[in-house]
Amino acid sequence: MSTGITFSGFNSIDFGSVINALMAQASQPLTELQSRQNALKSQLSTFSQFTSKLAAVQTASEALSSTSALASYATTLSDTSVFSAVSSDTATPGHYDVVVKELARSQVTASASTAPDANTTTVADGGSLTINGTTVTLTGAVTLQGLAKAINDTSGIQASASVVQTGAGAYRLVLTGTATGAANAFTVQNNLTGGSVAFTDTDGDGTTGNSALDNAVQATDALLTVNNLEITSASNTVKTAVPGTTLNLLRKAPNTSVGLDVSADNTALQEKVNTFVTAYNTLQKFIGDQGTSAAAGSPSSIARDPLVRSMRSALRHTLSSQYGTSEISYLSQIGVEFTRTGTLQFNAAKFKTAIADGTAPLERLLNGTGNGDGAFGAVKTLMAQYTQSSGMIDQAEERLNKTISLIDRQMADMQRRLDVQRASMVKEYAAADMAMTQLKNQSGALSAFGSSSTSTSSSK
Repeated sequence: MSTGITFSGFNSIDFGSVINALMAQASQPLTELQSRQNALKSQLSTFSQFTSKLAAVQTASEALSSTSALASYATTLSDTSVFSAVSSDTATPGHYDVVVKELARSQVTASASTAPDANTTTVADGGSLTINGTTVTLTGAVTLQGLAKAINDTSGIQASASVVQTGAGAYRLVLTGTATGAANAFTVQNNLTGGSVAFTDTDGDGTTGNSALDNAVQATDALLTVNNLEITSASNTVKTAVPGTTLNLLRKAPNTSVGLDVSADNTALQEKVNTFVTAYNTLQKFIGDQGTSAAAGSPSSIARDPLVRSMRSALRHTLSSQYGTSEISYLSQIGVEFTRTGTLQFNAAKFKTAIADGTAPLERLLNGTGNGDGAFGAVKTLMAQYTQSSGMIDQAEERLNKTISLIDRQMADMQRRLDVQRASMVKEYAAADMAMTQLKNQSGALSAFGSSSTSTSSSK
């Protein structure tokens, strides 16, 4: 910490500049420590980037390291306006004729009475409203909006309330079921006081909603046939009608048979392989850029770290190894090839040839024996050794952080010593300045005395 220096100014020596120059020289080791610490901090940032590149390779390899990677299926529909379909890796290929006879619906029940406005006119001054067994009790006068809020603020009700304008000066309370399906229908018992809210009770049993005519929309299950087999569902998302395929019903079309074809889709597998190749090449470019920056003297480069070199070598070895003894046991046989520059390229023609008879021959190469011992399982395991908590990169970063902390302490100690040294120098030079000032003052007095003596002698 620099301190102010004040000298007499009567001397031709600039002690302040002298002290600053000496302290700049003495502070050189501190400057070097600061530069070293900044380099270590920048390497920490670079390691973080390195981790993200490794994680991308790990994610891409994980997508190829299970049986599901080989089991990809596509769906084709003769009419996409009736329903959509998505197949999983457990789908059963085949043709299915689907007829959507009814959609699953939520119950909608509106008040028979209307109010002239939503938030001014009082429609009830007390009482209660019981919806599906849950009671909403009022403690004072409410408008339609207030009543809707009281309902929505009560937990356990399988319906939500809103206020809808159905005409000029005509507002109704509308209750809508929170889930579709006949089993999610609800009933209403109206015990509100004030007499302004009424619901339709067709059978006169004091309960609204238990007759179809009570409701604007009756709660219904979806009804469809798949290859003439009738299926019901409480939801319009139907997961059990076609094995491994989810149907999302969009509209009912009782007179339309929609053809659904489920077939093996190798495009998805090819895309996953391409994703892996891209992630690998991104990692290799990063490492290459680190080498370039190291050659240019960049302090943030980690290219010379043994961890980086060992990872690069181990990853290449993993991708070049043989997996199993079947006809297809090397990644290069399915088009994943190394170039002269060390990057990967995807040979689509080789890939198509490899899967011409199906994906079964690739099972051992990609998935191994089910223990993650296929090519991509091995890559995933290798990447995890670096990216996991307490893995190799965590350990490297911990070493850097410890060194940074050590340098912090060294810098603090050095700064304290420099502060003491500066204070001592300021004190010494201040004393020297004062002594020289006194000498100059004495010299000036003697000169003046000599001049005075000479003048007196001359006058005589």
